Amino acid sequence: MQGNVYEKIRANPKYRQLKDTRNTYGWIMTILMLVVYYGFVALIAFNKSFLAQPLGSTGVTTIGIPIGVGVILFTIVITGIYVRRANTEFDALKEEIIREAK
Repeated sequence: MQGNVYEKIRANPKYRQLKDTRNTYGWIMTILMLVVYYGFVALIAFNKSFLAQPLGSTGVTTIGIPIGVGVILFTIVITGIYVRRANTEFDALKEEIIREAK
C-alpha cells in the first residue's frame, strides 16, 4: 500500500512542480545570503577604512556596526520570508498532492 502511494506522488506533475519551485527558491535565497555575507566579509578584507569611519562627527560607533547588524537582520528577514512561503504555498501544495495520492 505504501509503495503505491509513493508511486502516485512521484507520478503527480504537481510533485515535480513543488520540487522544482522549492529547490529554485532555496537556491535563490542561498545565493542572496552568500552575496550579502561574503560581500560584508570582502568589505572587511578590502576596505577597512570605510568600515572604520565614525557615524557622525563625534560618534564612537563606526559604519561597520550598522552594516553588520544589517547582515544579521537580512538573514532573519529572508529566513522569515522562506518560512512563510514554505508554510503557506509549499505546505498547501504538499497536502494537495498527498490528498490526490490517497
